[in-house]
Amino acid sequence: MGRNKLSSGVHIPLITPFTPAGDVALESLESLAHELLTDGAAGLVALGTTAEVATLSPAEKASVVEVVARVCRERGAPLMIGAGSNDTAASLEALTALKAVPEAGSALALVPYFTRPSEAGVVAHFTELASASPVPIVIYHIPYRTGQDLSAQALRRLGALPGIAGVKYAAGGITAATVELMADLPDGFAVMAGDDAFFSPLLAMGAHGGILASAHLATGAFADLVRTWHAGDAVTAAALGHRLAKLSAALFTEPNPTVIKGVLHAQGRIPSAAVRLPLLPAGPDAVADALSAHDALGL
Repeated sequence: MGRNKLSSGVHIPLITPFTPAGDVALESLESLAHELLTDGAAGLVALGTTAEVATLSPAEKASVVEVVARVCRERGAPLMIGAGSNDTAASLEALTALKAVPEAGSALALVPYFTRPSEAGVVAHFTELASASPVPIVIYHIPYRTGQDLSAQALRRLGALPGIAGVKYAAGGITAATVELMADLPDGFAVMAGDDAFFSPLLAMGAHGGILASAHLATGAFADLVRTWHAGDAVTAAALGHRLAKLSAALFTEPNPTVIKGVLHAQGRIPSAAVRLPLLPAGPDAVADALSAHDALGL
């Protein structure tokens, strides 16, 4: 598998809307996907963590992919699909299954979680996946969920592998390792911000774009932030980044995607704010604060 470049800009990891009865609301998912692309999203991600993928049945996952793939085909937009786990063999099966989704342009695969292999084991894991995957892989590096904080050197080793297109970088902040990584990226290796509140600082350091749940709201403004940083207008970009960081902070006051769903429902964009256990719906105060943060943007 050769390396395919990721589209710059904001890619949105779609929520999975549910009906009041708890079923997947596929019509609402399709409408939301079209709306986000119209508003400026560079691409869509299906079956990410924001989709509550761990609670979806195999049939529901297939239906979600079918809907999002159709939208991306109709709109000519990139589609990324979440695939993989902390089991290398099972991850290979999930990636191989993407052959049946011609619209899939890349796969989002987590750094192995819970078992916490060595960095050498993580490199071996992704070497296996990249050698067999039908699509380029985006590594999902989120150490506060996986328990595995990779060094900049390990990420560069992974980024140099054919078949690895980039990383969703969600290290929990801007650290010394972040600075080290951004100072020496492998050719063609895209860094996509994954911590919404740190999106603007990472763009300032040269990030390619972002994979951001917050961009369900104010999609155009998040897209503008990428363009403004990439155009070198630091003053305008910094001011916009600070404003959007306030929105992101409000949207993550309770576990993702509960507040986002509460806001989308309040705006009439999805049929309910329902989430599946073990998540609980966001409280009314959190939703109201997020709506206020969105309204304060004046969009």
